[in-house]
Amino acid sequence: MASSSALVTGERLVVFLFTARVAVAAPAHLAAPLALLAAAALAVELAVDRSASAPSSPLRRFRTRPGASSGILLGATTLPCVILARLIQLLRILPTDPDGPQGEALLVSSGLVLYFGDMLAHTLSKMEFSASSEALIHTPGTRSEIAIVIQGILLGLFLLPLLYKCSLQVWVYCQTLGKERIQAVEKQAEKRIGSVVFYVSLFVVLLILVPSWTHLVQGIEVHPFVWVLNYMFTNPHERLALCAYWICVIFVSIKKFYVISKRSKTERILLRKYYHLVAVLIFSPAVIFQPAFLDLAFGAAFAVFLILEMIRVWEVYPLGHTVHQFMNAFTDHRDSEVLIISHFSLLLGCALPKWMSSGFNDRPLAPFAGILSLGIGDTMASMIGYKYGVLRWSKTGKKTIEGTAAGITSVLAACSILVSLLASSGYILSQHWLSLSIAVTLSLLLEAYTTQLDNAFIPLVFYSLLCL
Repeated sequence: MASSSALVTGERLVVFLFTARVAVAAPAHLAAPLALLAAAALAVELAVDRSASAPSSPLRRFRTRPGASSGILLGATTLPCVILARLIQLLRILPTDPDGPQGEALLVSSGLVLYFGDMLAHTLSKMEFSASSEALIHTPGTRSEIAIVIQGILLGLFLLPLLYKCSLQVWVYCQTLGKERIQAVEKQAEKRIGSVVFYVSLFVVLLILVPSWTHLVQGIEVHPFVWVLNYMFTNPHERLALCAYWICVIFVSIKKFYVISKRSKTERILLRKYYHLVAVLIFSPAVIFQPAFLDLAFGAAFAVFLILEMIRVWEVYPLGHTVHQFMNAFTDHRDSEVLIISHFSLLLGCALPKWMSSGFNDRPLAPFAGILSLGIGDTMASMIGYKYGVLRWSKTGKKTIEGTAAGITSVLAACSILVSLLASSGYILSQHWLSLSIAVTLSLLLEAYTTQLDNAFIPLVFYSLLCL
């Protein structure tokens, strides 16, 4: 009995139901490998759990805190299920298209490999390094300029740490070349010089590297920042009004949260959920009225978050300490001592369903998957569960049945309102309410059971189920 209870946990059961739902909708030749992948991931996760009683086992290092799952099964199956669900959706929309697309660490690493593999292939396809380059490297023929601008800026920022550290090492070497370092150099002065190196590296990346790449792969003649300004002014009334609305919401939120983070006794979990509500206020109007502009705004926000995180981690003068003090007030046990990933996961959780829904999409609720699951479902589940929850899903967990029920109810209510708004904008709901209810229920059950970073997994699971 004990072994069966250890084998079947709440998180594993929800992941099994999620994977089974995708496999049932997929063709048999794709469902079978997904089932094998899930079985293999489950075997590895069980081996990691058994390693707790074997001190010499090499798998012991993957164990988490007592009562928490290692997340290997969830991490290994989420991204393949997302890809399969999107494939099913595209095959439903374009049934005759012959060229159609055929634990946290696993999810992030798989996503980065796919993202940078696509970026590398697209770059190499534009470089005429051999006569057969186009035959060897095939990439889709058309890409939106918005996607290229976002990809170029993120490429530059991911290369920024390499440039910054190399430049810093060169400066240190020049200081020590031919003589002993002068002991009188103060540590504060060294920090300021390092900060200057960082800002110079940042300007080199943004002013030289990024425009060079976008010109290479897309032929964009102007600097990406100039392109963004031109894009904004092609429809100035709606886009500038939306920017003004975003600035007001962000300014009020940051000012309020900064005061709260310094002297409030409010529980940290509630403070974190307030950010989710702010995400709903910011993103929902744009998804309905300016979806293409929101794609660009998500990329810009992610770039700003990357820069601020680098400034915080490296204590770049003069913003490093202030940013660290503000961000540290909203961390939890899933943030490491070095990196704070909660704000990244919230932004990407809202952005990825929208980015993946660009182009052909017969499920108008799919772009809202992140906003609905995180901004409304997760928030209401946490707040109601914290205030009124009594019945817990498990003895070791903190999630309550009352919170999950509130999350499911709130998401379904939000979907009914969204359907009316989307219908007035010309969208047609092609999804049955039974399928929608199953998607909402499974996503919120995953939120209740998983000990992984729910901001990363729940939107992808919900998006996948909405695509079917």
